[in-house]
Amino acid sequence: MFILYAVVVGFLVGLAAGGRPAGLASLHFRFGWLVLGGFAAQVLLFSAPVSERVGALGPWLYVGSTALVFLALLANVGITGLPLVVLGAACNLLAIIANGGYMPASQAALSAIGKGPIEGYSNSAVVTDPVLAPLTDILALPTWLPFTNVFSIGDILIAVGIAIAVAAAMRRPAAGSLRPT
Repeated sequence: MFILYAVVVGFLVGLAAGGRPAGLASLHFRFGWLVLGGFAAQVLLFSAPVSERVGALGPWLYVGSTALVFLALLANVGITGLPLVVLGAACNLLAIIANGGYMPASQAALSAIGKGPIEGYSNSAVVTDPVLAPLTDILALPTWLPFTNVFSIGDILIAVGIAIAVAAAMRRPAAGSLRPT
């Protein structure tokens, strides 16, 4: 849900900067189906019926789906804001791979949002001494926000990049419009 906040912020900044919602149509994101497929696989993977049964295959599926999303993002690095998204995704993917297919979440961050131990396979796991600890889920959204969760430095970079991409796309001139000289 962190991404949802980034889209909303980018949209509001785009409007405040004189952008038009129609400008979003000018975004030409290649391999978008790969991003959607990777995220859909993760939604399924972390749903109770699947996460309870996936066993040792879970970390491999998580790394694979995350890597597919990363490759699609990399193919779009020329879009304004996407270099930050790629950097954030790389940070997250490195932390996940380094920790055996889990994104470590600090117990302090989970406690801050009122979450206890994680049951079944999840994208997050409390790890005593995680590898690349600064890149893991060590921060928490305020509990007064809807969809509060823990997040990482990589997630911040992704969110800022998405907000920039949305705002920049909204500021593009309409197709066929004349630019002042």
